[in-house]
Amino acid sequence: MKKSGLFLTTVAAASLLLTGCSVTTTPGGEGASAGGADDGTISIGFSQATQQSPFYVELGVGVQEAADAAGADLEYVDANGDVTKQNNDIEDLITKGVDVLLINPVDPQGIAQSIASAEAAGIPVVTVDRSAEGAIAHVGRDNVEMGKLVGEQVKEALGAEGGKIIEIQGDAGGTVAMDRSEGFHSVFEGDSSVNIVAGPYAEYIRSNAVTAMQDLLQSNSDVKVVYAHNDDMALGALQVLQENGRTDVLVAGVDGLMEAVDAIAEGNQYVATSLNDPIALGTVAAETALSAAAGEDVEAEIDAGTELVTKDNAGDLVGDTLFAQGGK
Repeated sequence: MKKSGLFLTTVAAASLLLTGCSVTTTPGGEGASAGGADDGTISIGFSQATQQSPFYVELGVGVQEAADAAGADLEYVDANGDVTKQNNDIEDLITKGVDVLLINPVDPQGIAQSIASAEAAGIPVVTVDRSAEGAIAHVGRDNVEMGKLVGEQVKEALGAEGGKIIEIQGDAGGTVAMDRSEGFHSVFEGDSSVNIVAGPYAEYIRSNAVTAMQDLLQSNSDVKVVYAHNDDMALGALQVLQENGRTDVLVAGVDGLMEAVDAIAEGNQYVATSLNDPIALGTVAAETALSAAAGEDVEAEIDAGTELVTKDNAGDLVGDTLFAQGGK
């Protein structure tokens, strides 16, 4: 695919921007302390679930850009998919006295005590992408709707004949994975011509999906469609299918990764994704956190919107960003 070089270069650049950001990054100078500077600068403590997916790397870029634009301090920490580390990170941010916490939870239930600690310290909590009880606001997108939109396009592509669908899942117990599964499954309720087979949890990581798909293809040679909870995993599945000459199997994902949008625009095997621009999401999340830190009223639920991408509109969305923009 023509964008693969861009994809790797962009991820590498974004990773360099965020790698090592467990210290405060301050517009206008290095080494300034977090915790609400004497000059009134707001400090945001951002606890990211992981950087092992391009979506989460770009989400962090959006948060950083919004913090920079507002002249705020940003303390960025990466849990690397470990809820214990995330709890420790959050407790450290509370100890440092940040003005507001922005959290992308590894496990929404697993950080309950940390959110309670923030509340006790008088620090408002805003969640992004995955919601958690106790946060005053959540910024995300309707993942049920995303799954439903993609499911409707897959159903149309399959036609009346139906067939077997393999579902490569995100993370066990994660609300995003559950919602994207729920929306997709809702389209096929009562349709006996379709059999959806639950694949493993590949943690939204392409290399995991490649390994999973190699096994799944061996045991499900009659597969007609692969639906993955994000485009990175769907592209991993597509790689395996093409390496095995299975260009007859349709593929669909979620998030609007530009590499997937390209594949939709250029061919007939990748049939759909739905937009989930992470930079825009991170920007809105940071702006919401800044408003909360300033004592302003914020909406409890903020939906950043989505849009279905198919061969009909993919060409209009192709660009040089890592994820297609839109869905507002």
